[in-house]
Amino acid sequence: MTSRIPRDSRLRLVRPRPLAAAPRAIDQRRPRRPAPRPPEGTPARSELAGMARSGLADAARVARWADSALGPGRGSATADGKATLSDATAAHAARELGLTVAKVRADWDTARLAGLIEVHGDTARPGWRLRAWNRDDSAVLRGWVALFDAWSLAQPEPAGEPAAVAEVVSAMPQVLSFLQLSAGPVPVAQLLDLLEQRVTELRTERCEVPYGPGPEAGTAGAVPPAEDPDTPLAPLLDWALHALASVGALTCGDGHATLTPLGSWAVWVKLEQICVAAQSPAGNIEQSAEGMLRGCARLRPNAARDEYRAWLAARPVGSAVAELLGAARGEDALLRGLAFDALRVVGAPAEPDVRGVLDEPTLRPYALLWLAEHDGADPEDAHEVLTRTEATWLWVDTAAAVADHGEAPLLVRHLESAVQPTVPALLDEVRAVGHPRTVQVLVALAAAHPDPALAKAVRRAAFQVHTGAG
Repeated sequence: MTSRIPRDSRLRLVRPRPLAAAPRAIDQRRPRRPAPRPPEGTPARSELAGMARSGLADAARVARWADSALGPGRGSATADGKATLSDATAAHAARELGLTVAKVRADWDTARLAGLIEVHGDTARPGWRLRAWNRDDSAVLRGWVALFDAWSLAQPEPAGEPAAVAEVVSAMPQVLSFLQLSAGPVPVAQLLDLLEQRVTELRTERCEVPYGPGPEAGTAGAVPPAEDPDTPLAPLLDWALHALASVGALTCGDGHATLTPLGSWAVWVKLEQICVAAQSPAGNIEQSAEGMLRGCARLRPNAARDEYRAWLAARPVGSAVAELLGAARGEDALLRGLAFDALRVVGAPAEPDVRGVLDEPTLRPYALLWLAEHDGADPEDAHEVLTRTEATWLWVDTAAAVADHGEAPLLVRHLESAVQPTVPALLDEVRAVGHPRTVQVLVALAAAHPDPALAKAVRRAAFQVHTGAG
């Protein structure tokens, strides 16, 4: 590289900030909303945390046993790398803890859903919540809310009706809201009526009227209905109530269901998050994942995370994660970065889906960084898990987001975040990495950079990529 001013052209290694962290105009800040007060009669947070510790005591015991007995070099925790406790480990724990194997497995699953145990491959290790369990009420409550969010995994779902089960899971937030607002026992028959109404609404929302002639029933091209409208919902409601009772969110008896203090508080927290989002100018709570992410693009990081939490609170975790990953697969690189920021708010429940996209070249660098941070790596050091090629691909992808949505000075500063030690080395590897936006990124960088010699070199590289020259 030549320059009119002799200087060292080595680039400083600076971790790029998320685009949402770029400084914004002061008038784009949202006014702080006073901290809402929970409904009258809600126990203090310390009391709620005590209830959560009591309810999760058995799970915490198994998690501590795993921490001491399954440390590095002490054996395998799982049989299949999917967090299923192996037979040998379950028997070992049962002997040492004086429990049945079935009880150990149940407590293990609870600890995993609450974030007290993290399973990576075939190795288990304590989650950060377990380390803070005795001193941090917030960590305890977050662990319990994580378990509450995963209530549908706490009990085996009924066999044979996956579509109906999915509908019931999607409809249960409205049932829980009704229970919370009732502030007392509610007849199960009344909850069943509400559930049936909400499932009917969900089916109506999905209904699409076909235009033109279509295949008749019984023909080869006919598509079976997604669900049987005659599927009885009473057994599914019974399953849902018992699953929620097993995590400590409600109690059932004498034909009535009642939220526990913890359950009532958790539902109130979810409703409050939805209300916060509903009051935002963009109305992100009603948006698709892509619309929500675009609405958050100009928010500061804390405000964006509040929007993510509220948007997630209004949706089942599984479908929300799938929708975020769908948005990340689009052509807009900005949405890719923001989608994985939102997945950081989801936390552990998103891990299987994030691991599932490691084979997709477009998402792999983002997924690797997400998993590294989830595994406890310092965000400043997480980029070390990337290969040189992956880091270069991510540099181009982020530069594309800056070129599309940022300002010229930000694109110039982005040059400093490259892993290559010199600009010529960066250009050589950028040409080789094969990112579809390489030409546009290099042209934008050449137009933005104030150094004429460097801009000329970047333009030459863009031309070579465009023409396929070596």
